Amino acid sequence: MARQNVAEQFVDILVRAGVRRLYGVVGDSLNPVVDAVRRNAAIDWIHVRHEETAAFAAGAEAQITGKLAACAGSCGPGNLHLINGLYDAHRSMAPVLALASHIPSSEIGLGYFQETHPDRLFQECSHYSELISSPKQMPRLLQTAIQHAVGQSGVSVVALPGDIAAQPAPEKAAQSALVTSRPTVRPGDAEIDALAEMIDAAGRVTLFCGSGTAGAHAEVMEFAEKIKSPVGHALRGKEFIQYDNKFDVGMSGLLGYGAAYEATHECDLLILLGTDFPYNAFLPDDVKIAQVDVRPEVLGRRSRLDLAVWGDVRETLRCLVPRVKEKTNRRFLDRMLKKHADALEGVVKAYTRKVDRHVPVHPEYVAALLDEVADDDAVFTVDTGMCNVWAARYLSPNGRRRIIGSFSHGSMANALPMAIGAQFTDRRRQVVSMSGDGGFSMLMGDFLTLVQYDLPVKVVLFNNSSLGMVELEMMVSGLPSYGTANTNPDFAAVARACGAYGVRVEKPKQLAGALKDAFKHRGPALVDVVTDPNALSIPPKISAEMVTGFALSASKIVLDGGVGRMVQMARSNLRNVPRP
Repeated sequence: MARQNVAEQFVDILVRAGVRRLYGVVGDSLNPVVDAVRRNAAIDWIHVRHEETAAFAAGAEAQITGKLAACAGSCGPGNLHLINGLYDAHRSMAPVLALASHIPSSEIGLGYFQETHPDRLFQECSHYSELISSPKQMPRLLQTAIQHAVGQSGVSVVALPGDIAAQPAPEKAAQSALVTSRPTVRPGDAEIDALAEMIDAAGRVTLFCGSGTAGAHAEVMEFAEKIKSPVGHALRGKEFIQYDNKFDVGMSGLLGYGAAYEATHECDLLILLGTDFPYNAFLPDDVKIAQVDVRPEVLGRRSRLDLAVWGDVRETLRCLVPRVKEKTNRRFLDRMLKKHADALEGVVKAYTRKVDRHVPVHPEYVAALLDEVADDDAVFTVDTGMCNVWAARYLSPNGRRRIIGSFSHGSMANALPMAIGAQFTDRRRQVVSMSGDGGFSMLMGDFLTLVQYDLPVKVVLFNNSSLGMVELEMMVSGLPSYGTANTNPDFAAVARACGAYGVRVEKPKQLAGALKDAFKHRGPALVDVVTDPNALSIPPKISAEMVTGFALSASKIVLDGGVGRMVQMARSNLRNVPRP
């Protein structure tokens, strides 16, 4: 049997770690690895049109499966294109291994054609970034990179010169066992007892939940029931905590709605569960705060803490719930539930007035209909900007749906690439890309990837011919919008020219049928909806400075976004509130 080369050994180790796809663009220094993939039946090369898409797709796959995913870029400009998607994956705690192929090893440091230093460039967006400078470093270096990505839930980068990839691998290289999953982390008894004492001493407790509550829905609900606590969430916590939640008081932050803000500010004790919520201006500074997180480095970095608890949310609550005394007073909880219901009732009317006749189409109406017609186990990928608002306020989680986006990194153009990675994990599962026209057009070339692989992704395009969120930012600052307008083509015609299904919607009455027809189509489809550029959203709390900004921009129309079917849930919860 012919001796393996380094590239073949590299690919074999990826397969042993559970990687089934390698997203990237072929080229020069990367060719030995791509050829090794070609000859290995256990892994596929996914040819995208831009390396940024490769990184976003790998990050989305990792978030959907919870397993290691991988992407690759050729030397210099090729792997440099990975960096934005890798930043997003790293900040989303998605385990991703990135291969940054490199110039010939003998030329490193000599200003060679396309030379960069990937082992340095990717340090800030990875847990591990190292250069393989000799075949003897394989497989130990790659194994170390994989274990950093999996063990610390983030990105690892391996830089591999093309000439070394083509060299023979070391003989009798040890096949070490690979770490491919993370353990659970339980806090010590002292921390659990301290938190229990704080809870027992507080009359009013609020829980604020993030993505760290994934897999802990039942434990959070049991905990909230026992201590009679309102439960708010950050955007990344929405899909894990909002469904089947009779304690729900909505979301806080710039995209927030409901009574989450009031619940976090009017309590005696605020408990942050698995959230690194970045907007400290929305957090109180005059109540006691405890934080539970599996990442010790995030404890206390957003707000002053009275208690920091290092542990998984689920394991922490399993230990904590038996130790706290059950509360019987529901007055705070019921008051917050009523505030939440009233808040939703007030804003839901914003998109219901003459919605079936309003042209251009209300984007809120698009999101509400999309929520109704999408599958119960659909995966939604959401572009940064106004699509975040509509997803936050209209998509109804149920424990089976997934909602992923660039919620921590905030990059444009993420929805379509993420949909590619999500769809590859299961071609039978419905994947919907909620794209803005700005984000979609930025990486529009990878719509061709959908066609090339016949991926049945459904792109719902919110086409308001503007960078809507940027316009809102300008309004808040009292600035006239400038440089935010997009001159767009008929995107549906573009989709059809690419070989996909495309339909354009300009009137509300066309929308329901267009969505249903697109979702029935077996292959990739795009629904280009011309939406109202004046439909903007405002935060749940507005400062005097922000009001001034809106007043200076009075020529614009600002609409409160509604909240779709969530108002029904609030009404249902309100039935359980005892009447005086």
